[in-house]
Amino acid sequence: MTSASTHVLSESQLEFVRDRHLATLTTLRPDGTPHVVPVAFTWDAERGIARVTTHRGSVKARNLAGGAGRAALCQVDGFRWLTLEGTARISDDDGEITAAVDAYATRYRLLEPNPERVVLLLTVERAMGSVR
Repeated sequence: MTSASTHVLSESQLEFVRDRHLATLTTLRPDGTPHVVPVAFTWDAERGIARVTTHRGSVKARNLAGGAGRAALCQVDGFRWLTLEGTARISDDDGEITAAVDAYATRYRLLEPNPERVVLLLTVERAMGSVR
């Protein structure tokens, strides 16, 4: 297992987060209990952020509605795994949403327009896993 307090991923980790995989996202409910859901996400290496598109009424968005909160994304492929931890916030900025949708189309598929779409931005402070 590796651990670092930086958003810079190794070449192996970058390849892993670019491959088409799903992940789980963990956010914290107002009572402090974890909410874990499967998600698709994209990685912005330049900014050191992971993006998850969602709609503003989702539980994950509501968990972060009061501002920023702690979150973790964990991508697994067999025995290979990588967890990205950090501070997450919800953005309804058109530029952020467009960037997230474009990146999603590259990694997964084209999304239909959704006026309720927002993007969860996870600023990664730690990466750990078996992928080094």
